[in-house]
Amino acid sequence: MRHGVRLGVDVGRARIGVARCDPAGMLATPLETVRREAGESSPQTPDVLRILELAGEHEAIELVVGLPLGMSGHRTPSTEDAESFAGRIAAAASIPVRLVDERLSTVSAQGQLRQAGRKTKQSRQIIDQAAAVVILQHALDTERSLGSAPGTVVGTDEPDEDDQR
Repeated sequence: MRHGVRLGVDVGRARIGVARCDPAGMLATPLETVRREAGESSPQTPDVLRILELAGEHEAIELVVGLPLGMSGHRTPSTEDAESFAGRIAAAASIPVRLVDERLSTVSAQGQLRQAGRKTKQSRQIIDQAAAVVILQHALDTERSLGSAPGTVVGTDEPDEDDQR
């Protein structure tokens, strides 16, 4: 398991949930919800800059962006959106940006919040952060179990030589 803080990012159309983990990579926790800048394609938009600012504040070694695929693994419009956003972050970041499968992260986050007694309508911003926690925790657990980082680094066609998934 690599040592260092990572940030998890759940890209939505209106909001972006952000989570962080401890330096040992054991536990992901909610961090912030960032307002999404709709229709922007520059790496210098306020949403991208805020995520990079958070990465700097927390001395993150990597950004883990959820890749929303359909249940059968097929690509969706949300897949394209997340890849595009991850590419914008990667163009401006000095640390790796990794895409990881995030199927059902929002559904899982909503279920956890319901179990905690929170209503979905009242918890929209919290749901985005909770989904980022689910994405990051899954990536951490996968890395711990496989001994290598999950997903694909943005800007490469192949997984890292250490990547297994």
